[in-house]
Amino acid sequence: MGRYVARRLLLTIPVLIGASFLIFALVYALPGDPIRALGGDRPLSPAVQAELREEFNLNDPFVIQYVKYLGDLVQGDFGTDFRGREVLDTIEQRLPVTVRLTVVAIAIEAVIGIIAGVLAGIRRNGFLDNLVLVSSTIIVSIPILVLAFVAQFVFGLQFGWFPIAGIGDGWYSYLLPGMVLAAGSLAYVARLTRTSVAENLRGDYVRTARAKGLPKRTVIVRHTLRNSLIPVVTFIGADIGTLMGGAIVTESVFNLPGLGRAVYDAIRAQEGAVVVGIVTLFVFFFIFFNLVVDVLYAVLDPRIRYD
Repeated sequence: MGRYVARRLLLTIPVLIGASFLIFALVYALPGDPIRALGGDRPLSPAVQAELREEFNLNDPFVIQYVKYLGDLVQGDFGTDFRGREVLDTIEQRLPVTVRLTVVAIAIEAVIGIIAGVLAGIRRNGFLDNLVLVSSTIIVSIPILVLAFVAQFVFGLQFGWFPIAGIGDGWYSYLLPGMVLAAGSLAYVARLTRTSVAENLRGDYVRTARAKGLPKRTVIVRHTLRNSLIPVVTFIGADIGTLMGGAIVTESVFNLPGLGRAVYDAIRAQEGAVVVGIVTLFVFFFIFFNLVVDVLYAVLDPRIRYD
């Protein structure tokens, strides 16, 4: 197991370098002049513009810019934005907001999705099963941007159940955006759990457990659910990184000062160092949580071993 983990960690190095290169190239290809846009309605003087371009290596070709950025990154320097603020400071300030939002979304996705999937799998072709299938299809078909605005209008403005913006109410502020962020993944978790439970209920080991006279709850929880959770844990583990990276729309709509909102603002301002630093961090989270899922395989299924 130790060798496997070490090998996977070493493989993250070329993946992160490749991801940072692609992200840097996309930011470089954005049209417009970020230095001119920095001045807004009052354009900066030509001398100041020239000084800023020299400071941020904007006069260099793309490859030279990336090599210089990568050299600083290896030394732990994530760079600065055009206003002189360290990117690392931005990450440290905004990361807790994104982590809280992701924790709420994962909790909603896992609890509601697994419960709905188990109930649907047990009562296949029944009312609950059809309800889960229909509702999950509807949720998946709605774009998250539309879902966010509808949830904000209905549950925030009309009913007044949740705050519609900011983080002034603590953890309660994350409930509505967390539900929106988790909605699509919740539907997939419910469907995946339903299918897995229904298949395992037809397994020989379940028939044997029932023949021994074990209670229905024991058969479902101890025998069926444990084997059914392997593909579900795989999806949820991989989805943690996806949710953190996909929080851009949700954080923007609900005005949450997290990393997703920082990426959105940085893209608009063509802050290459900010975009590359944060998105590369998202890639690392995605790789890390996939590694955690692989290790959990051996916990859920003792037959799985890594050489």
